[in-house]
Amino acid sequence: MRSPYDILGVKPGASESEIRKAYHKLAKKLHPDVNPGDARAESRFKDVNAAYDLLSDPAKRARFDRGEIDAEGHETFAHAGAHAGAHGFAGNPFHQGGDPGSFHFSFGGGADSVFEDLFAHGFGGARPRRGQDVRVTLAVDFTDAALGAVKRVAIGGRSLDVTIPAGLADGQVLRLKGQGQPAPAAGGTAGDLLVEVTVRPHPLFTRQGDHVHLEVPVTLAEAVLGAKITVPTLSGKVALAVPAGSNTGTRLRLRGKGIKGGDLYVTLRLVLPDHPDQDLTAFVRDWSARHPYDPRAGW
Repeated sequence: MRSPYDILGVKPGASESEIRKAYHKLAKKLHPDVNPGDARAESRFKDVNAAYDLLSDPAKRARFDRGEIDAEGHETFAHAGAHAGAHGFAGNPFHQGGDPGSFHFSFGGGADSVFEDLFAHGFGGARPRRGQDVRVTLAVDFTDAALGAVKRVAIGGRSLDVTIPAGLADGQVLRLKGQGQPAPAAGGTAGDLLVEVTVRPHPLFTRQGDHVHLEVPVTLAEAVLGAKITVPTLSGKVALAVPAGSNTGTRLRLRGKGIKGGDLYVTLRLVLPDHPDQDLTAFVRDWSARHPYDPRAGW
């Protein structure tokens, strides 16, 4: 697989903002809704998503830059061998499974746990130790975070279903009690699984709280004369009435079409024909001569 930097068309030193902007531009261009039936565009769209999953996660991006994982999130041979030689494969009871681009995990603990082990074994009255928490990052689509979904992750040879509640925001953490690292000794309790959710940007929608925003292009005739058009929402396509005399920046509201009862705000953008039209040019020249106005008069 190509480098995720090459796929997104950014330099290795690109900022998070530059990576996000590049992803949004490509996702909007290659999205299946924009290219129905185009297998090549669909394949590139998947590559772009996988590249963004890796580069949008600071930990995975750092590991890729150090050569510890490849573009698909797999351990590189050199790093896996060095890790096994230093710690032994049995030292890590959790193995990353499933989609390598969708999540990663890390353990807590440190030097203090060594002393806890000594005291726990040296004195019969010590309280049984609790297993360490495991932290996971899970990347989900915008619509899954908005509407809710169930996602499966594989940890330590077992699969867990993680319920994504409707309206979950980017960066929120879900806690699954008792699903972390097992207790180090009999009588202890397992740690928890902490799932930090990252939400992939949508090629069309943006979010502000529970409201969703969408920019919709309209023709000159639709803007001047008014029209009924079809626009996408989180729950499917709906009809929208464009008032006569609309302009770029005109904002319309679809109540209840946002997240958890929020609204969908549609901002119109006037788009002229791709190629010059002599009839339109002649009409506008004649019309403007008889109806002069200055939209910058207040400057």
